Amino acid sequence: MDRPPSLLIAGGGIGGLTAALACAEAGFRIRVLERSSNFGESGAGIQISPNAGRIIADLGLEPAIIECAAEPEGIEIRGWRGQRIVTLPLGRRFKKRHGISYRTVHRADLQDALASAAADHPQIDLLPGRSLVEFAIHERGLTMMVEHNGRHDEITADALIGADGIGSFVRSVMPGASMRESTGRSAWRTIIDAAIAPASLPRDRIGLWLGRAGHVVHYPVRAGREFNIVVVASDHASGAGQDFGDVKHQLRRWAKPVQVLLDIDGDWKRWPIATVNPSGPWVSGRVALLGDAAHAMVPYLAQGGAMAIEDAAMLAMTLGRKPNQLESALADYQAARRPRVRRVWRAAHGTADLYHRGALNSAVRNLVLRFLGSPDLGRRYDWIYRWRPPANEMRRPKAARSMSRDIASSLE
Repeated sequence: MDRPPSLLIAGGGIGGLTAALACAEAGFRIRVLERSSNFGESGAGIQISPNAGRIIADLGLEPAIIECAAEPEGIEIRGWRGQRIVTLPLGRRFKKRHGISYRTVHRADLQDALASAAADHPQIDLLPGRSLVEFAIHERGLTMMVEHNGRHDEITADALIGADGIGSFVRSVMPGASMRESTGRSAWRTIIDAAIAPASLPRDRIGLWLGRAGHVVHYPVRAGREFNIVVVASDHASGAGQDFGDVKHQLRRWAKPVQVLLDIDGDWKRWPIATVNPSGPWVSGRVALLGDAAHAMVPYLAQGGAMAIEDAAMLAMTLGRKPNQLESALADYQAARRPRVRRVWRAAHGTADLYHRGALNSAVRNLVLRFLGSPDLGRRYDWIYRWRPPANEMRRPKAARSMSRDIASSLE
């Protein structure tokens, strides 16, 4: 090619913007389409575990994240009546073991950092207020029809990346792709100011309350100035769970600190929890899926965003190795990512069962968790947190190591 190969990324969320930055660093020309009129996020927090944090640091964004993040000292797990089960440490020893802190941030802050870096990158064009409505594949690449303010424009690219979320248009036209499946539960989220947060809300850790009817999570964001609160409950209540009063009724017998959280006059928003099985195809020729579009998972391990960020790093690596063989490079990307994502996806589903056990089974669960203890239990997630993108291979495309070893290293 006498020009840099070009990618069109449909979706300007966390996964799409991370992919844009990583692939631009690998030498690609990028256009990012976003349906919304801007690249902002709203309304929720996100946990940045070390596997995602290292990639953000590699992109040069760690200083921006440190300014707005909180660094909790642990995850305190309690039963619905309030009894403490176990606390997983996330402090100094955790940071030493993984080389980077476990952080919690407001999604808008992470999104702003990514969008600002992308806007400043000479290889990236951000195109807000535009929707991909059609595309055609031909021997020269792809021609895409994009809607903007009621007008349709053509855009060409050498490959298309669908980072357009669980309702992905790109996945909907991919032959044999997995369908979106409801879990029958919803997550209700709100952000509150620290000044009005109840005294029972821990300032230095993530709180997790478990019960058969659902679970509650809360943690600091924006350097502790605000708190993110999430209530996961069944949709079987009247109104299919669309009234927060139904949720409060389901959790009416929970411990007083939880009742205080539920009574907060916050802007509670509902997100139905749905999944996309990662066993379906992610790649078809010069078209590939990324993040929730490929493998939306239940949020119970806080790894949905992290998997999208990992996808972006591996996509950049495989494309960077074969910039003139894009179909082969995208096939390598799917082969490299799918085994790990499947494992995390299944683990997240298993955690749902662990969280929502009935009285007898939950008592057994609590005994086992206490028996394992904080250090042992924390290390059981090292297989998730220790993952590192093989970025050195992207910088040395002629290295002697084979692709099979690259893939193996990505699954360590």
